[in-house]
Amino acid sequence: MVRINLKGVHKTTSKGRVYYYAWRGGPRIDAEPGTPEFVAAFVEATKTTRRAAADTVQTLLDQYEDSAAFKQLADKTRKDYGRYLRAIGAEFGTMEREALSDPGTRGVFLDWRDSMIATPRAADFAWSVLAKVMAHAKDRGRLTVNPCERGGRLYKADRADSIWTEATLAQLFAVASQEVAWVVGVALWTGQRQGDLLRLPWSSFDGSAVRLRQSKGGVRVTVPAGEHLKALLAAIPRRSTVILTSSDRTPWSSDGFRASFRKACARAGIAGLTFHDLRGTAVTRLALAGCSESEVAAITGHALTDVRSILDRHYLSRDVALAEAAIHKLEEHIARKSVKPPVKRSAGSGDYDAET
Repeated sequence: MVRINLKGVHKTTSKGRVYYYAWRGGPRIDAEPGTPEFVAAFVEATKTTRRAAADTVQTLLDQYEDSAAFKQLADKTRKDYGRYLRAIGAEFGTMEREALSDPGTRGVFLDWRDSMIATPRAADFAWSVLAKVMAHAKDRGRLTVNPCERGGRLYKADRADSIWTEATLAQLFAVASQEVAWVVGVALWTGQRQGDLLRLPWSSFDGSAVRLRQSKGGVRVTVPAGEHLKALLAAIPRRSTVILTSSDRTPWSSDGFRASFRKACARAGIAGLTFHDLRGTAVTRLALAGCSESEVAAITGHALTDVRSILDRHYLSRDVALAEAAIHKLEEHIARKSVKPPVKRSAGSGDYDAET
């Protein structure tokens, strides 16, 4: 068997089987590697088509995956993006780059997105990944237009009632393992994302505050530890360099925690609430306690506009406790100013006097 180094051959493994392609995104070579037949197939595939293939959507996908922007994403995000990059490559990899400037291409991409209407959130994710690839290519002068700008969303959800109340939290804590309860408790008192919490090391807590750099956006956050958070952290055993661990005394994996949390919610009979809703719940609790939007943002790491959006559109517009707090503040203000509403002078007279 002759061994020849064929530059550009792409090797991949699927379900235990190894496949070879003339190049990444190119035609598959079915011959045995190292044989004359393999070399001949490679030469034939590259002789007439490789030059054209170097200017395709697959090229843009590869360039994005090799970019600093992609490599700086969190591990889980890269994994999720990779799945959709492969799906996009399978669907549009051979499309020539020049075709992306045709106005009709946007419709082709939208039809592909809409074909996944049965799973709208997945469809929106696939579209957002495709849009990022096109934006990356446009920013570097490889495209003059991004055919996937402002594509809208298929998934629409009313999250106005998606808040963990004291009752639903009690339901969860009644059935959840101690390890799951620890994660939920730290989430409530810090307002941080699941991924950041699961990676939080003990070195981030100095006894007075929890300090971390959020994986999304790289925002540095300092969360002062009040008595409740201090007590919670004191109750968590130091099994690892990471604060939150599973029942096997090792750091949680993302998939492992999601499965355990989902099972706990099912046992508690809780539906329609997610772990991410705990972040919005933390914002709500802080607002109900009288914190300003700036104070909330300083703790959770949200942008001020995001805090305002959460409070305005998702949670507080239907929160009776907030309305009650507002009336209580109004009554206290009136009492301090000694301003009272007018009272009828006599029944049926139609005249009013202001009380003094």
